[in-house]
Amino acid sequence: MGSPMQKAALPCLSFILLVWSWAPGVQGQEFQFGSCRVKGVDFQELWEAFQAMKDIVQAQDNITSIRLLRREVLQNVSDTESCYLIRALLKFYLNTVFKSYHEKAAEFRILKSFSTLANNFIFIASKLQPSVSRTKLGPGESARRRFLLFQRAFKQLDIEAAQTKAFGEVDILLTWMQKFYQL
Repeated sequence: MGSPMQKAALPCLSFILLVWSWAPGVQGQEFQFGSCRVKGVDFQELWEAFQAMKDIVQAQDNITSIRLLRREVLQNVSDTESCYLIRALLKFYLNTVFKSYHEKAAEFRILKSFSTLANNFIFIASKLQPSVSRTKLGPGESARRRFLLFQRAFKQLDIEAAQTKAFGEVDILLTWMQKFYQL
């Protein structure tokens, strides 16, 4: 069944991995979108995944005169509306953009980075939890209007062009999300 050294190494290795996983920075820090909190996100991993695909994805975007995530959508978002807006945007990206981009990611040989980014978005969306210290607030009408501006701009384009543009604008989304990231 193995030497005594191998038998002793397994519990020791398990203990080291357990302690290492508790170390600061290993599991990431947290996002605080108003009353929604997400712990255990490695934001650097999100950026690295997108940076690995950025040039390939953005080279596919032939419509440079239009921006989906424009200033009116992401600028001056209050804490109370940030939770609703990030939920709506992540859900949209997962269900509309990433879901349809999988084949292209494989074709462009960026599947690993694509999967890392998509899995992190899934993790963040699934972990958005209201903070205990705050009262439950309904989504602000302003946040809803912001999301609808983004969605209308997306729908005005051909679906494939819109998906490419939205995917190419993930860096804009990540830059906005970074404002809510706490070390």
